[in-house]
Amino acid sequence: MEALKTLIQTRFKTLALILVAVSFSIVLLMVRMKLNKSFFFLFLIWNVFLAIIPYTITMYLSTKAHLSKLKLVLGFVIWVLFLPNAPYIITDLIHIRFGSKSFLWLDVLVVLSFALSGLFLFYLSIIDMQKLMNSTFKKTPTKTITTAIFFLCGFGVYLGRFLRYNSWEIISQPHYLFKDILIIIMTPFQNINAWLFTLGFGMFLTVGFWMFKNLKHQDD
Repeated sequence: MEALKTLIQTRFKTLALILVAVSFSIVLLMVRMKLNKSFFFLFLIWNVFLAIIPYTITMYLSTKAHLSKLKLVLGFVIWVLFLPNAPYIITDLIHIRFGSKSFLWLDVLVVLSFALSGLFLFYLSIIDMQKLMNSTFKKTPTKTITTAIFFLCGFGVYLGRFLRYNSWEIISQPHYLFKDILIIIMTPFQNINAWLFTLGFGMFLTVGFWMFKNLKHQDD
């Protein structure tokens, strides 16, 4: 309990920003539901909840004063499995084509607000994990691993958006998931869209992180 209290105190500003961002997104969604009399975008609340999980994991790991290498590795694996859920919300922009044309601008604002919240949580979690790796594994090539994670997330988002896989299906249906992954890897020219999406989304996350980290350093 004391560790949790200390964590909240040290991250009060960041947690307050997350609360404001998510609350604003929910308020926009409620306005949208009232005007359109539709609950279509209600799934965004679930998506942002999934986006919070990776940041919760890195926050929890950060509370451990003497984090063992084994615990960090196990935490890292679980974290990577859930991490694509945070930037995944960006692809929810494809749903605005199903909205009301008269309130199209509002649909864009609703999805973008949730997407930015997810991206904010994503980059905060990445920075946390970098610090954990640097403190636990002194000679870890953190920048190289981080870049690889961005492209892995791009691939994970592709699996979720276009093949409709969820993070927990690596446990519930691993044979189907790994079969599709193997097909994409073994037949790259027949799955060119998967590779293009992975490359494009990975580069988007990489450039965004570079901008985010540089701005954060200026504020610090």
